[in-house]
Amino acid sequence: MKNILIILFTVFLTSFTFGQEKRVVSIIDSTKTQELVLIQEFTVNSPIDSVWNAYTTKKGWESWAVPLAEIDLKVGGFIKTNYNKAGKIGDSTTIVTHIINYVPKKLITLQAEITNNFPEFMKKEAKDFYNVIYFDESEKGKTNVKSYGIGYKNNPKYLSLMEYFIPANEILLMNLILYLETDTKTKKE
Repeated sequence: MKNILIILFTVFLTSFTFGQEKRVVSIIDSTKTQELVLIQEFTVNSPIDSVWNAYTTKKGWESWAVPLAEIDLKVGGFIKTNYNKAGKIGDSTTIVTHIINYVPKKLITLQAEITNNFPEFMKKEAKDFYNVIYFDESEKGKTNVKSYGIGYKNNPKYLSLMEYFIPANEILLMNLILYLETDTKTKKE
């Protein structure tokens, strides 16, 4: 419990930068089980069609998240991405996320394929990892996105992993906001 409180306090503190509220809010939620859920939410000044396309098309992913992407948008399909611009889809650095289900412009459920690049402790629990993302056009021209990362465990290894993923995801989501609000292709290093 102490570790959760420390992370929640850290997440709260990092939600504010120099007196300005950050655009991406991250919260770790738990139940009485050992499961943790990473909730990350933001509102973007962009219509839902544009936000949905950013998450579900090759052009979208390559504009804000990765230099290489391949998408097969269907139940049982996939999103394959590669952060290595010198790599290629299908090489050992490709991340494969399976599309479990989706409702156009409403939600998408993804399951990461755990590869050799992931920590050993995650490989044993690969079947537990899901990301459920909800899209809601809050008012004309604005979209709220709420992502639920499911499958984290309440133990020191996962808490340490979340200390990495939370700020990394927030930076990536800020890239998405920048892309959607300014129509600027973001730089991927």
